[in-house]
Order: sequence, then structure tokens, then C-alpha cells
Amino acid sequence: MKLTIFSRSALVAMSLLVAPHSIADENALDTVEQFSILPAVRTVTVSPDGKQLAVLRAADKTGNYFIEVRNPYSLLDKPVRLGSSKMKISSVTWLNNKKLGVSFRQILKDGARRYWVNEFAIVDADGKGNWVIPMENKARGFSILDLLPSVENEILVETDINENFIPDVVRLNIETGNFVTVMRGNTKVNGGFIADHDGEVRAASGWNRSKGGIDLFVREKGSTDWKLAYHVSPENREDYDFLGFAKDNPNEIFVRANFGEDKAGIYTYDIKTNKVSDRIFGLENVDAGGAIFDRYGELKGYSYATKQPKRYWIDANEESLYKSLQGLFPKQHVSIRSRSDDDNALVIFTQSANDAGSYYLITNKKKLDKIGEAHPAIDKAKLGDVKYITYKARDGRKVKAYVTIPKGKAPFPAVVLPHGGPWVRDTIIFDEWAQLLASSGYIVIQPNYRGSTGYGLDHWIAGDKNWGLSMQDDLDDAAMFLVNKGLATKDKLAMFGWSYGGYAAFAASMRENNIYQCTVAGAGVSDLNRINATLNDSRFLSILQRPTIEGVSPLAQVEKVNVPILVVHGDIDQRVPVKHSRLFVDELEDYDKDFKYVELKDADHFGDYLFYEHKKEFYGELIDWLDNKCGLSTKA
Repeated sequence: MKLTIFSRSALVAMSLLVAPHSIADENALDTVEQFSILPAVRTVTVSPDGKQLAVLRAADKTGNYFIEVRNPYSLLDKPVRLGSSKMKISSVTWLNNKKLGVSFRQILKDGARRYWVNEFAIVDADGKGNWVIPMENKARGFSILDLLPSVENEILVETDINENFIPDVVRLNIETGNFVTVMRGNTKVNGGFIADHDGEVRAASGWNRSKGGIDLFVREKGSTDWKLAYHVSPENREDYDFLGFAKDNPNEIFVRANFGEDKAGIYTYDIKTNKVSDRIFGLENVDAGGAIFDRYGELKGYSYATKQPKRYWIDANEESLYKSLQGLFPKQHVSIRSRSDDDNALVIFTQSANDAGSYYLITNKKKLDKIGEAHPAIDKAKLGDVKYITYKARDGRKVKAYVTIPKGKAPFPAVVLPHGGPWVRDTIIFDEWAQLLASSGYIVIQPNYRGSTGYGLDHWIAGDKNWGLSMQDDLDDAAMFLVNKGLATKDKLAMFGWSYGGYAAFAASMRENNIYQCTVAGAGVSDLNRINATLNDSRFLSILQRPTIEGVSPLAQVEKVNVPILVVHGDIDQRVPVKHSRLFVDELEDYDKDFKYVELKDADHFGDYLFYEHKKEFYGELIDWLDNKCGLSTKA
């Protein structure tokens, strides 16, 4: 169907539906408080028929999220409100036109052990039915694999139905709660399941114990026999990812792979003939990201990331639609977060480097309503501009980085902020931590150091067995880039990182001829001998990354620490156990080093598990440490 080209003059804008908690005194809030408040609006999604809009809102600054269900064509009508005092709701999605799927979190206790788990419930959008937890979520893991949009009341779910630590796939009736197992995982095929457009599971992966790598399998339409398509090993770590099945040819699947090239591209693989197409999409400077499908499996385009996420459209209507939306918000990154099947109701999210983001609703291709801002309390006037730069490391390697520049006149005190992983890359639109620091007067550089993904095989593999070595050099060289450009003060440098970034901050605290005045290590790996616990929740990492981890083990060299260090860790971190920080801190104390340790109660590893109380404590300690202990503050 052809979509109308939007223009600003053709749309009526109406600002309404502000968050229930007051933000009238936002300018009176200090910077730490502004950034600690949880998002006022977390999710906005429209039903497939476009007749209902679900909004996940915060009841107060600590979150306490509840769901509003509104009429998108009459937003001021009284909404249905859904919530529970016992649930920490994290997301909501439409399962069909009547029922919502709700993800929530809760802490479980097993003896002295406490840990966060994700749970899933189904609720009627009209609020008249009970909350139902399918299969009681008692199986280990529960995630939606496919919403099966062509089937009214069924979805595909990945779960460990017989609790043998191997995932299975079931077809769940969301009306009755009945389910049928359609795919039993086994020792050969046990993850990465992808269904075709009929809901038939026909792509998967498995750990090959004998070869020490990961096998990727496919099967022909209607067949029960799996065929090995590719084997990925630590030695030959080329990208190979299944993206989705072609709609016009059920035995053709899109793959993202290298096939001898440094940068990953997009290909198709014919399951019957075992033939791979020529590269159908790729770039010279960055890896291809993936394929973009609509909810019915039609291919619309391809994704990649340079400074920001980008899209290459092969569908003219979709390209026209996005151009129109970009025209409405010319200085923003625009994405469609949800849409009705007829596109008469579109949920739009806009964001920029100095705007934490807003949700809008467009109805009938002519009416624009603002649903709400994600972080209305943040003072936009204090946010920094973000530049995407290239610098040269000491061995000549080119490294991409983001620089967030605060208000005021350079040079500034500087913070190097390495990403976690390290097998990821920063792709920044709005970064909460960088903008917290910029709002406090710090210039921030976030390098995609060697070992980061997204920039080709050579850059990725260059980090192998270089933990604390050349990977660490890249971070120091980022700091000196700012100094040499006159943007940073040489005697006011610090490093702050989380996860692998926390490891880097540990390593930075003990470098010879240290360029930093202090470091901040959050949820960091301190002991490379304990790395197994960090990787166990990811088969990909545990098999492929573990052999690449060699270098400086900070716990073994605590006597070399030569700058003050702030150590922060959640006490129930399941990804990087808190013992990494506790052991390091014990050694710091034994060697009479200058440090402070902050342990966040009931905090897990990832950002979604840092609640208001965690952020308030952590952010306050972070800024105080940099300003006062490290003496970096430029404040009079």
C-alpha cells in the first residue's frame, strides 16, 4: 500500500499525557537526581488492528510502572490501567488485539543466595481478566520466539520445558494456556532457533564439543533433518548469523557473514543446493548489521551503524515513510517503535545526543500527538554535543570514538569511558553516563578500541589475548588525543567503566607512568582466572571468547596500583560475580592503597537492574569521587 508523505504543516501537534509524577520543579533537582529518576515512559505500543495503545508509565521517580491502555484516536478518554504492587514491570507487548504480554522482574531467594529473574504474564487489555503466568514460568528461561501474526491466539515460545538445561520450543495458546512442544532441544541442536513464516522452526545452532565451536543448522521446508550450514570456531571466528527466511522462497535464508571479506555483509543461502549468493549488501568501513523485516516477514531493507544506526531501504514505501518522518524531526534520530497493520497508527520515538527521547503517535497519517518524554527531569541546557571522531593509536591503528563535549570553554577535565563486552561496539545516540558526566563539566571519550565488533574482523581479532595490553593502550591514546587537541587538561584525566570497562579501570589503576589521576571500576572483572563465571550465561562467549582472554590479571598485581580507585559492584551480580570486586578490595586494603568501595544492594549486572536507589547512590559517589577525591572539578 502506498503511504502518504507527511509534512509538518499537514499534522496537528497536541502535547498531552504527561507523566503522573510531577516534574514541575525539575530545574531545582541536582544533576545526580535528574539522571537517577527512572524513565517516565518506558514503552509505547499499538495493537495490530490499531484500536488500542498501551503505554508503560512510571508512577513516581522510582519507577513502579503500570500500563495504560488508551484509544489512540481519542487519547483523552479515560484509560484502562493495569498493574501490580508485586511486579516490577519492565516491558509490554501486544500478543494479539486483545491480550498483552507483560515482562516483569522479581528477586528469588535460594538459601542465602538472592538473584533477579525475568517472568512473563498474559493479561486482557480491557482489564477484566486475571493475570496469567503461562506454564507458571517454572521452566528455566521463557522468551517469545515468534508472535505468529497470521495465527490469532498462538505464539512460539523458547523455554526449557523439561528442565534439562536445554532450550525447547513450544506453541502456546494465549487464550487457554495449553501448549504443544514443537521442537525438542538436544545435545546437537540447542539454541538460536528461528522460525519461518509458517511458524516452523528451521534454523538453529548447537555447541560442537568435539570441534570446540558452534555449529549452525538449517532444514528444508517440511523436513525433520538438520543440515550443517556453517561451523564457527575460535580459530576461524568469521561472522555467520542467520537473519530470517525469504518469504518468496521458503528454502532460502538470509545470512550475515564475512566469506573471506574483512567486513561482514548480507547474503542468501539456498538450503537445498547449499549455494550462497553474491553479497547483496555490504559496506567498506563497517560491518552490515542485519536485515529488516516487517512483522509478516517481508524484507524491507538492511541495517548498519556508523555514528548512529542507519537503514538502507529496498522497499520504496518504507523509504518514503521514513523520509517523511525525518522531515518532521530533522535534528533527531527517528524510529518506528510500533505500528498497526494498516499503518494508520504509528508510534514514533525520537532521540538525539542532547535529547533523551520522546514518544509520539501519528494517526490517520495526519494527526501527531506527543505521548511523553522518556526523561523529562533532565536539564537539556546542560547536555553536551557529541562528535564521532577517529584517532590513531600508538601503533598506527585507527580507532573510532565518541566525544561528548560539555558546555563551557576547553580544556576540560576528561573521563575515558570504555564500553563493556568487549565484543560489542558503542553506537551512541543519547548516552546516560556520558551526559551525566558532561552535565557535571567533564568531557567524555568512548573509544571503540581494538577487540570491539562492528568494524571488521581485523579490528575485532586485534583484541585477542590483549586484555590490559594493546587494548589498554588504545584507551590511554584516546585520553591523550583529547589532550593533544586542546580539549582536555593533561593533569585532570580519569577512567570510568562498567563490566569489561570496569576491568579496564582496574588495569588503568596500576599502569606504569600512569596518565590518570584516578579510576572508577564498576562491576569489573578483576581475576582472569575467574572469567568462566562471567561467560557462562552465553554459549557464544563461553566457547569462542574464552580462548582469546589473556593479558593483565589485575588481582595478581594490586601492589602496583598507583592512583585512587573507586570500586562499585552490585551484590547479586550474576554476570560478573561481586567476588571479583571484593577480592580486589581486600588486596587494596592489605596494600594500604587509596580506595573506596560501594556495594549496591540488590543490584544485578545490567543497566535495567539499576533502579532509582542504585543510581542515586552510584551517581552521587561517582561525581563526588571525580570532583573531590581526584581533584578534577573545575568548579570554583
